[in-house]
Amino acid sequence: MTPQRVTLITLGVDDLARAKEFYAALGWTPAEEQEGVAFYQMNGLALGLFGRAALAADQGRPGADLGTGAMTLAQNFATESEVDAAWAQALEAGATPLKAPGKVFWGGYSGYYSDPDGHVWELAMNPFWPLGEDGSLTLPA
Repeated sequence: MTPQRVTLITLGVDDLARAKEFYAALGWTPAEEQEGVAFYQMNGLALGLFGRAALAADQGRPGADLGTGAMTLAQNFATESEVDAAWAQALEAGATPLKAPGKVFWGGYSGYYSDPDGHVWELAMNPFWPLGEDGSLTLPA
């Protein structure tokens, strides 16, 4: 078993149809859908969208107020212009801008937005982390 891994990230959403529309506007297509949930195949893992109340119940915490913004999901890109294009696409799809892309203290380029349910995404170009041809990230040795 490889303990240092993530295979599925599930985001609690208030309105599954609205969330799917947002991610569709980013060019994402569900790989699998079931009643009340949609799964997107990523590079080596999956992302799920699940009703917030149903997710709390599934966690054994019915009625829990599931929050957002305490973690960041990130997409890394090879160039600053790719970051800018992804930023523009996200805003056009209905994202809320949090921090416009720009040069950052650690030597890269990044910005933040939140999706319609408040989940925070970072769009970044890190010159110290080259990406694979498929966009995957393997940290340098």
